[in-house]
Amino acid sequence: MTNSALAPLVVDLDGTLIRTDTLVESIVLLLKRKPLCSILMVFWLLSGRAHFKSRIASSVELDVQLLPYREELLEYLQAEKHAGRRLILATAAHKTIAERVAAYLGFFDLVLGSDESVNLKGRVKLAAIQSSVGSEFVYAGDSGADLPIWQQAQAAILVNPPARVARVVRATSSVEREFSETGNRFYLWIRAMRVHQWLKNLLLFVPLLTAFSFQEYEKIAMVLCGFFAFSLAASATYMGNDMWDLESDRRHPRKKSRPFASGGLPLSQGFVVAGASLALGLLLAFNVSLAFLSILVLYLVVTTCYTWCLKTYVLIDVLVLSLLYSLRIFAGSVAADVLVSFWLLAFSVFIFFSLALVKRCSELLILKQQGCSRANGRDYQVSDLVVLWPLGVGSALSSVVVFGLFICANETQARYATPNGLWLVAVGITYWLSRLWIKTSRGEMDDDPLVFAVRDFGSRVTIAAMIAATLAARFLNWG
Repeated sequence: MTNSALAPLVVDLDGTLIRTDTLVESIVLLLKRKPLCSILMVFWLLSGRAHFKSRIASSVELDVQLLPYREELLEYLQAEKHAGRRLILATAAHKTIAERVAAYLGFFDLVLGSDESVNLKGRVKLAAIQSSVGSEFVYAGDSGADLPIWQQAQAAILVNPPARVARVVRATSSVEREFSETGNRFYLWIRAMRVHQWLKNLLLFVPLLTAFSFQEYEKIAMVLCGFFAFSLAASATYMGNDMWDLESDRRHPRKKSRPFASGGLPLSQGFVVAGASLALGLLLAFNVSLAFLSILVLYLVVTTCYTWCLKTYVLIDVLVLSLLYSLRIFAGSVAADVLVSFWLLAFSVFIFFSLALVKRCSELLILKQQGCSRANGRDYQVSDLVVLWPLGVGSALSSVVVFGLFICANETQARYATPNGLWLVAVGITYWLSRLWIKTSRGEMDDDPLVFAVRDFGSRVTIAAMIAATLAARFLNWG
């Protein structure tokens, strides 16, 4: 125990006690619940940062129980409180937010925060601390804005600060304790952008493959460019969706570990990265063609509507998801400048509706295993499984029927050397879809069935066999 152990311990809130910024979260929540307030925010900010924080705090109420607290720091503070140490919460966040956090945690003796006229940050916070607790105190913070406070404190507690800030504090102050997190930030960004979900955009190559345009390199280059355009734009929507759904994600047993919901990545940086990804995606789409850019914009509009409202309606959400899958195939046909057949579009609507229901059923099954009755943020109940299950399986079988009609179509009979060989593909589709639904019933399905298919060995073998059978039926005469 150091000599500073008996001095009052002053703790910052944003970035220290919690891994997020309450002001940014409050702004997002306000925009979500009262979109028209975005206009008023401009005038609030013109009146000063303190007034801005006060108006935001009075307009919306964060659920402080869901905030991503630093558990190791909480345990340390509880131990210090038990040892008789005085604890003070001092933050630039509005005082009403700080008071609710303190009431929830139950171990702070005093709360200092911003109000209508004072933005409690930097030297202003230092003056408030010295006025309330005296000149002898220990300060726990995380950022460069806390340097003036650490310089006057009896000792410092470092909570995952930037390396440059940590070096300055160690050189100028006595450090009582350090709390650091060693997670790989690059990996967190990969997770936030959901790069693994880019696999779904391989659907853009489907029209190129069904047209057997394997040696037209210019078309391949255009589709490849379109693939990255869709992927970057999709990453922007994924990040936007995660930042939009913080509360519901934090209530979800698995989604609460996502980078933004857990506080692993700051929301402010998330908006910057999402904006840059979106801009680059649109630029790549423009490089393909104006028609392709129009499709990408339509995709973004639909996904935005899905994020804001459509996903809260039962069955509407899965219908939209299935259409977004089909839209990728249509976008691939535009990028490659090849005609997409009616059969392919009809087949895609049924099979992707089934896959979207796989995703929803897997989520409801997890909730059922946990004893929950309904999904947070969505109009689904566990009891809906009795309807969704046969609906998904029926849609899967409908896609097989459409594929069978495609085999019997005159254009297919004329185009393939051995069209009846495609019945092997129909058998493969039946097996693969049945396998997905069995995996779902066992609780082994990931969030997205297409991503699962890439990871699952049995699915990879089945898909490879179907591709081989298709090529053989196209080019080889089996007699």
